Amino acid sequence: MTAAVETARHGSLRAIRDHCLAPGRMVDAPAQGARYGRMFPDLPPLIADPQVLYAAGTPGGVCDATRFPSRPGHAIDDGGEAAGWPFFGQFVAHDITADRSPVGIEADVIALRNARSPRLNLEMVHAEGPVGTPYLYDTGDPAKLLTSADGLDLPRNWQGTALIGDPRNDVHRFVAHLHLAFLCAHNGLVDRLREDGVPESEIFEEARRALVWHYQWIVIHDFLPRLVGAQLVDELLTGGPRYFAPDPGAAFIPLEFADAAYRYGHGQIRHRYRLQPDGPEYPLFPDLFGHGPIRPEHQLDWSLLFDLPSRPPAQRAKRLDGGLPASLISLPEQITGEVDVAEHRSLAVRDMLRGRATALPSGEAVAHLLDAEQLDPVQVGEEWAGGTPLWLYILKEAQYCGGGDRLGPVGGRIVAEVLIGLIRADLDSFLTVDPTWRPTLPSAGSKFGLADLLLFAQAPIAGR
Repeated sequence: MTAAVETARHGSLRAIRDHCLAPGRMVDAPAQGARYGRMFPDLPPLIADPQVLYAAGTPGGVCDATRFPSRPGHAIDDGGEAAGWPFFGQFVAHDITADRSPVGIEADVIALRNARSPRLNLEMVHAEGPVGTPYLYDTGDPAKLLTSADGLDLPRNWQGTALIGDPRNDVHRFVAHLHLAFLCAHNGLVDRLREDGVPESEIFEEARRALVWHYQWIVIHDFLPRLVGAQLVDELLTGGPRYFAPDPGAAFIPLEFADAAYRYGHGQIRHRYRLQPDGPEYPLFPDLFGHGPIRPEHQLDWSLLFDLPSRPPAQRAKRLDGGLPASLISLPEQITGEVDVAEHRSLAVRDMLRGRATALPSGEAVAHLLDAEQLDPVQVGEEWAGGTPLWLYILKEAQYCGGGDRLGPVGGRIVAEVLIGLIRADLDSFLTVDPTWRPTLPSAGSKFGLADLLLFAQAPIAGR
């Protein structure tokens, strides 16, 4: 790329930033969508050569976990957390953000819209309720969400398409099973509320709110402490945020979160997964691709994805180190569709291009702003002399500052402030309505967590 072309491109991106992303401003989206914005609006964008990104993110590049001889074996890859947590993170992502703009070198930042409301409110599960979206509900008992007849799959039409609030939750078997678990948990709450004598006219809304509040509790008190550390979570709950404090009822999604930090989970995907104790192992793609009925061999034993009481430890998530498994470096066409650029089949390339297209700053720039110790060139790679893409910097920071299991000071700060900030800004969240609220579903330990929700969700099915 010539200097003149690069200067012109830099100017166009800078113009977008200066026009739309001045301090305190959000990117206005069309009326039919929510808004995106900046967490660090004063930082200049990193302008990375796309060819360098292609080389880093394709087979044999620095983001290809299989290029290291020791990595194909699962034990060496294993981190400390259970293998299911990045999929729960994906489930949360689908609840709060959906940017359907195509991959490209640049994006029209002004036109970006979020097809999801930026609230952790399970919109993708309940949609518009039994009146607004009746096809998601049981016509014989409209307070309950539909599942398959045997309760082991999502509801589907005759062509196998899932009837759910967000089709992304059927993209692979793990997120499909998580969505199914939340359907079953809602229905279990309906049964409990009826047993407690709640009037029928109030059943649906009470069950919806109870499920949402338990979900928000899990995000704050189970998911985030594992991902960013309990100390940072406690700091934000007691002392408040430093960089992300949207007004109540006016939340937005920062691009630094959506297009970099919250894509951390791509680096936790294992090379292969076992779904049943004595079953075979599968790569995520193409073997566990969804968008069709869940076959018997793909029924999931949750104890292999999450640590459940009185069960052996689950498979572990891959360590965060900047490397992605082959199933993500070479995505199948079912995921990407037809691509004009072969390198766009790599999720690593797509992640880094997305950060470039939305004019994200470098990881080093954000670390400097946060007064965090910066990674050195040996840690991030010599090819990033001009600055490391924020997404990759956060993965490498997790490797060197978080032991491969937790996000470091840059990634952790962005993720924790945004998720807690979105819950605080939600006028219907438990933090806003009743900060003293505590989960009412049974817990096997001293603190309610996702494992307890999964056990509650599968209890009716297990009892058949």
